[in-house]
Amino acid sequence: MLYDIVIIEDEIDLGNVISEYLKLRGFSVLWFKTATEALDYYGANQLDNKLVIVDVQLPDMNGFDLATEMVKINPNQPFFFLTAHNEKQDRLRGLKLGAIDYISKPFEIEELVLRIGNIINKFSSNTKVASLSKADYFTIGDIRYQKDQLLVFMPDGREVSLTVRESEVLDRLAGNINQVVKKKDILLALWGNDDYFNGKSLEVFISRLRRLFKASEQVSIENVYGLGYILKVK
Repeated sequence: MLYDIVIIEDEIDLGNVISEYLKLRGFSVLWFKTATEALDYYGANQLDNKLVIVDVQLPDMNGFDLATEMVKINPNQPFFFLTAHNEKQDRLRGLKLGAIDYISKPFEIEELVLRIGNIINKFSSNTKVASLSKADYFTIGDIRYQKDQLLVFMPDGREVSLTVRESEVLDRLAGNINQVVKKKDILLALWGNDDYFNGKSLEVFISRLRRLFKASEQVSIENVYGLGYILKVK
């Protein structure tokens, strides 16, 4: 069975509250109390759940390390972190791993549920895969982008899977080829606010796309200092 939400949280009271509250809101939930248990189950069942929520401070493994292992199994798995700390370096580390979101304890359960609902809605709308053929794509220079399957076909023959958030960022840029797209507009559209940490997260995703496009002779992403980005296509 695939679940809407997988939670890895060792605090019994908190894990129980989150799990039961989400179930009352109509989500299907699977809760693990240790990283080892979660990783064993995740690997054995090749799960592709809508969202994984990871506590950073687990008794048997750092939550960042657990997320890294999960991404090795499923590069497109959306996840975010729960943490008792609000330190800059911790947040940046999580964002660099590709986390969709990050929330510090203590938090209001309503805020958590709202964030979860927003993430799942975005993920579901971007991953509705009917029986599409590889002809269902559009061209960006010498690159083919199959949006509904989160795939990019490179000129060197590689087929690259994007994460949901990478695809969302690319969508914003590809809709305005050779035009400046304001950083603030991307942040407000995808993250809901343009604070420092979300800005750093966006920079991570831009860097990933930029590295990907190094294989292209026609497509590149350029910074416009203090303003935003341009997806340039020759």
